[in-house]
Amino acid sequence: MTLAYEAYLQEILIDEATLKKRVIELGQQVSEEYADVSKLLLICILKGGVMFLTDLMRYITVPHEIDFLAVSSYGRGIRASSGNVRIDMDLSIQIQDYHVLIVEDIIDSGHTLRFVMDVLLARKPASLHLCTLLNKASRRTVDIPVDYVGFEIEDKFVFGYGLDLDEKFRNLPFIGVVNADAL
Repeated sequence: MTLAYEAYLQEILIDEATLKKRVIELGQQVSEEYADVSKLLLICILKGGVMFLTDLMRYITVPHEIDFLAVSSYGRGIRASSGNVRIDMDLSIQIQDYHVLIVEDIIDSGHTLRFVMDVLLARKPASLHLCTLLNKASRRTVDIPVDYVGFEIEDKFVFGYGLDLDEKFRNLPFIGVVNADAL
């Protein structure tokens, strides 16, 4: 793999300005809906959700805490998946009685998020909701409630703004579509 992302970019799907505008809107929506909550916890699903979480929390005006959860279900390459989900790094906070908002980069089939939600619900949070930057509803095979959606996207392999291409290019300020011929 060369180091220039341009070699793998078919098109820019969501540009930097559009991303920022939508993240601000989501932050305002979360702030309004959690205005009366005293214990709000944002749980970022690593690694892809970090950039989204960092930007989103800047626009959430209500007091909140953050924590991180690392799960794995994907291998390397396009849509490589083991079919099994496991927790690689668990939370450092006991979430009982917290209003929990999961912050995710992208939801595809829904299997990973269903696993995460079941694990977290067993820990008895006051509430549990889901915020995703990207939603591929056409690929969903598991029914999960998505409360906040940044963008609905078609079934395209994307990278940038936290999403990786074989662990690279997470730092891009936009979301691009991978040119599969370049892989």
